Order: sequence, then structure tokens, then C-alpha cells
Amino acid sequence: MGLAVHIRQHGGPEVLELVNAAVGSPGPGEVHIRHHAIGLNFIDCYHRSGLYPLQLPAGIGMEGAGVVLALGAGVEHLQVGERVAYASTPPGSYCEERIMPARCVCRLPDDISFETGAAMMLKGLTAQYLLLKTRPVEGLQAGDAVLFHAAAGGVGLIACQWARALGLQLIATAGSDEKCQLALAHGAAHAINYRREDFVARVREITAGQGVKVVYDSVGKDTWEKSLDCLRPFGLMASFGNASGPVPPFAPALLGARGSLYVTRQTLFTHIATREATQAMADALFAVVQSGAVQIRIDQRYPLGEVQQAHRDLEARRTTGCSVLML
Repeated sequence: MGLAVHIRQHGGPEVLELVNAAVGSPGPGEVHIRHHAIGLNFIDCYHRSGLYPLQLPAGIGMEGAGVVLALGAGVEHLQVGERVAYASTPPGSYCEERIMPARCVCRLPDDISFETGAAMMLKGLTAQYLLLKTRPVEGLQAGDAVLFHAAAGGVGLIACQWARALGLQLIATAGSDEKCQLALAHGAAHAINYRREDFVARVREITAGQGVKVVYDSVGKDTWEKSLDCLRPFGLMASFGNASGPVPPFAPALLGARGSLYVTRQTLFTHIATREATQAMADALFAVVQSGAVQIRIDQRYPLGEVQQAHRDLEARRTTGCSVLML
């Protein structure tokens, strides 16, 4: 038995319940992990609310770091006692111990802490596939401008640093002057407070009227149409979240009228569908963190029993950087 957070119905933070749950033993292809830290992500709020429905009752959480306690048959890339971290389906990381598929579990280097491992896997791998794999048809070269919404969050601050390392000019948006300064301190070339500035006009000003090659958008409904107006011809609108709500249906002709634009809706779990792909991406993430080019900022730490407050803070956009649940 171990403490775990479960939901019996979809709803607000109040549906998150701390329970004693049976853990069991790993079957073929599975691993038993004891967590030391657990990552918090906005997708957890989507699962809890029912925007991304789960079969109930259900565990929740997609990211964690800890130690391997046991292995199921056929698991060869891990050993009992190893330090590990993961971003993976199915949900269920909000717990002391769990049994889960071993495919997306990676060895955590000794010089990366459990807290950092738990905070960076989902967010760091997301920043990686966006900047390195989700690119406009004309490609990205050093000096190119890109627009990144919610840049003071966990994914955003990693993306600011990684973009700087790649030579990209990242234009950040955030909801306060303090958050804009945080993005600038982490490598953004420019920052726009969207609550008091027209970000379309500022992007056009920064790019001398050309627009950006790509917009990376996890906000959704509130930024969608204006983001299209920030793109240059043949630019790419890369949606990867719905913090303000889902993007409403739109006519494809809208893309033609704005310069023959491209649109994609990406998810991390397509990119890490195989163990080999997961390990390759994790290796690149570990390397950029170990080099110091990307530092993982953890601004909020909550005991597991305060998970409801953690979700309230996430949804109210009171957080910056990464958040973790501590055990």
C-alpha cells in the first residue's frame, strides 16, 4: 500500500483525493518505482477537469523521478536500485509508489537531482520537440525570430534557454512585467506583457513588419487568431496546449488569406512512442542540462497532501517555472 492521489469524478481541484492504494508487482515490460519527487503539469488539470477524459476512478500525473524497486520480465534497460525519471502515460504519478510501463522510464544521471528530474522530463522533452522537431517548412536558422506564449512557465523558461543556445531570437509573451523579466533573464530576446500590449503590433515592430516563422502556443483559445496574424507567409502555427480553453473550429481558408500558413497540433507522446525515441530525446535533454545551457527553475514545491492547492495555483496562473510535489 502507498499514498496516492485519485479522482472519482471529473471536476475542480476538490475532486483530488489522497488515498491509500495497493501497488502490486510489475508484470512483463513494467517497472516498480518509489518516487522521490513528482512533476506538476497543466495536462494534469485537463485530466482532472475532464477536458481530456479518463476512465474513472483514476490516478493522475504524468511525470516523476525516483528509484527502481523491481522489474518485470523483459525489462533490460533498467536495473533495481537505479535512479530514474520519466514523462509517460498512463496517468498516475501522484503517488508514493507505482507500477508502470518501463518503456518511457530513463536512467537519471547522478548529477541531476530527483527534484530536477521530476520537474524537467515532460516540460523539457516538450521544449525539445517544439524547437528541434516542430519547425516551419522553410526551417529555422540562427537569428530567426519565433514567438512563444506563456514563456515564464515551466516549458517556456526551458524553451527560452534552449532557443538562445540554438541562436534563435525568441519573443516571449507573459501576463505580467515580472514574468516578462523572468523570460528575459532566461534567454528571451524580447518579452511582451500581453495584458497591456498588443502582442501582434509588438511582434510586427520587432520583426520589421515581417512576422515570425513559427508561433509556439500552449494558451489556445485566447491567443489563437492573433497568433496567426504574427506569422510571416508560409509560417507555422504550432499548438500544444489549451490553457485558456480549446481552439474553436475555423475555416481552412483563413490560413490561405493570411499567407498560406501551416497549422499543427503536437503532443509529446507521439514523439516518445518508442523506447528508442524516448531515450534519444532524454539523452539530449540531460546533456543540455548538464552543460549548463539550460537550467531547470523550480519555483513551487508542495507536499503531496497539498495537491489541491497546487492545482488551484496552476489554473490561476500564479506559478512560474516548474512545480513539484514532494514526498
